[in-house]
Amino acid sequence: MNEYDIVVIGSGPAGAVTAFFAAKNGLKVLLVDKKQELGAPIQCSGAVSHNALEQAGVDASAEFVQEAIYGFAIYNTAGQKKLVDYRELKPGEYGAGAGCKPLGYVVDRRRFDRYLATQAERAGATLWLKTEAVSYRVLDNGSCEVDLKKFNEAVTVKAKVVVGADGVQSQVGKWAGVKTHIKLSELASCLQFVVDGVETNGLLEIITGHEWAPGGYAWVFPKGHGYAEIGLGITTTMCNHTAQFYLDHFLKHSFFKERFKNCRILEIQGGGVPLTAPLKTQYADNLILTGDAARHVNSITGGGIHTALTGGKITGEFLAAFIKSGKPANKENLKACQDEWLKVLGNNMWKLYREKRTIFEIPDIAKRDEQLYKVMSSYFSPDSEYKKI
Repeated sequence: MNEYDIVVIGSGPAGAVTAFFAAKNGLKVLLVDKKQELGAPIQCSGAVSHNALEQAGVDASAEFVQEAIYGFAIYNTAGQKKLVDYRELKPGEYGAGAGCKPLGYVVDRRRFDRYLATQAERAGATLWLKTEAVSYRVLDNGSCEVDLKKFNEAVTVKAKVVVGADGVQSQVGKWAGVKTHIKLSELASCLQFVVDGVETNGLLEIITGHEWAPGGYAWVFPKGHGYAEIGLGITTTMCNHTAQFYLDHFLKHSFFKERFKNCRILEIQGGGVPLTAPLKTQYADNLILTGDAARHVNSITGGGIHTALTGGKITGEFLAAFIKSGKPANKENLKACQDEWLKVLGNNMWKLYREKRTIFEIPDIAKRDEQLYKVMSSYFSPDSEYKKI
């Protein structure tokens, strides 16, 4: 039987970074994914900060970077704009000139996920694709067994700890009885078009307002090579129509309609994004959840790459030290990983979630729109307490 220190299920950003830091620090790591093509299907806009990549030990490689980002433009329902352009706020630090850096990037998720998995593999992790995780069970000796289907062939491996990084529809947590249910009122339905014929200027443009995206917001992001992403996320319990209806309405009737009139749709992407609180319990005997599986997603912006990278690093480094310590991998001991995550990231994520709940519980739509615009306008400022999430 194959034996590993840890088995990481899911090779998206959270899982791949967990595997990288665990393998880099001497653990024997198996990284598995049921997909045959990493990063597909694309279900997000691909925005990530330079700081997030840097802290996770990831170079901003031309292999996956599509466009450099330098700031934000946040709009209210009527088109009033708050500009947060770091090229103007901190010109000596951010920009395209010598000695400057971008604030962030829009990445190609297929290439980005492949890059992160390659980084883990080169650090010593073993990567199995087209491998579905079926179940796990705790053994009397304190380790566990994981049942897999590799190319439809049953395989069982032993490990000290299983890491569930298998996304928003995670099955791993359910194996251990962790409460992973998401309310429909906290699940955004997202749809975006990759288009040609829409100019951008190195900014992530965010459009708030119930008329354009009930329970969420719309966006226009640079995609590189002259392309742009136009999309939105809605909360279906606050809507009378589908995401497709609202995106079509935004394209044809918003204050951007002249800018959009000659755009040509080249690709359609979509999926569900949790706009909910992190799981209260993200661990069990011989098991830790991270990334989307643990709801490490920004509950207002829906951004998950930054938090996945950070959570993956915390989990990988924690497990490297923990397993070398020889302590039993019971839930009482593995709780320390969540405690560390709370200090670094989680407490602010909980605070942001409570702020989000307060906004969307306002019954008056105009007041709700006003409050959302106010929060989003300040969120991206240099002195925002939430800028790391």
